[in-house]
Amino acid sequence: MAKNPLVAILTGAGVSTDSGIPDYRGPNGLWRRDPEAEKLVTYEYYMNDPEIRRRSWLMRRDAPTLRARPNAAHEAIVRLERSGTPVRVITQNVDGLHQAAGLPDRKVLELHGSARSVVCTECGARSPMEAALERVAAGEADPACEACGGILKSATVMFGQPLDPAVLGDALAVTKACDVFLAVGTSLMVNPAAALAGVAADHGARLVIVNAEPTPYDERADEVIREPIGTALPALLRRWEGRPQEGGSAG
Repeated sequence: MAKNPLVAILTGAGVSTDSGIPDYRGPNGLWRRDPEAEKLVTYEYYMNDPEIRRRSWLMRRDAPTLRARPNAAHEAIVRLERSGTPVRVITQNVDGLHQAAGLPDRKVLELHGSARSVVCTECGARSPMEAALERVAAGEADPACEACGGILKSATVMFGQPLDPAVLGDALAVTKACDVFLAVGTSLMVNPAAALAGVAADHGARLVIVNAEPTPYDERADEVIREPIGTALPALLRRWEGRPQEGGSAG
C-alpha cells in the first residue's frame, strides 16, 4: 500500500541566518570571535556571577531573535507538512521560527530549548521572554522570579546543562522511524544531535544533507547539497509534497 514517507528534518543555525539570526558556532560565529561572550550562556558562570547575568539580559534584549521572522526555508517545511506528508522537525535552534511559520508545536522538537520563554532555576515557573525584557527595560538589571525570587534564565539549554532526556528520546524515536532524514544548515559536529544522522542511515532512511560546509556524515549521505538553503530547501521539499511512496511510515 502506498504511504506518504515520514520526513524528519534536523535544522541548525544555517536555517535561520536568512532571518537575520547569526550563526554563533560557525567559523565566523560569535563564540569564536569573542570567547568571553560564551560565558554569558554558560550555566556555571551565569548562576554564580550577577554581572554575567546582567550582561546576559542585555544580550537577550539586543538579540534579533524575538524580532526575526520566518524565511523561505521555514515556510517550505510548513508547505510540506500541510501537503499531507508526515513531517517532524528536530531543531538545534532556539528561535521558535518553525512554529512562527505555522508548524504545530507537537511536530517540533527543540533540542536546545526556546529563547522565547524564561524559566526559574528554583521553582521551574515559566513565563514569556517579552515580559522579562520589559522588566529589564524598566530598570531591573537582573529580574528575579516573581513567584519565588529565584534566578531567571532563558528557557534554553546553556553550555554545561544536559539536554532534556524526554525531548532527546522523542527525537531518537522519530529518527529511527523516518523514511527520509534531512540535515539542514547544521555542521553535524555537535553531539548528540549530530549523531542522529548516523542513526537515521543505520535504520534505512534516505539521508540528505543541505549545508554550505562539509560535514562528518557526507560520505554516508545519499545526497549532499551545497546550494543556498533559502532556494535549495524549497526545491528539495517539493519532491515529497503530498506524494505517496511504497512502504514507509505513517505519521
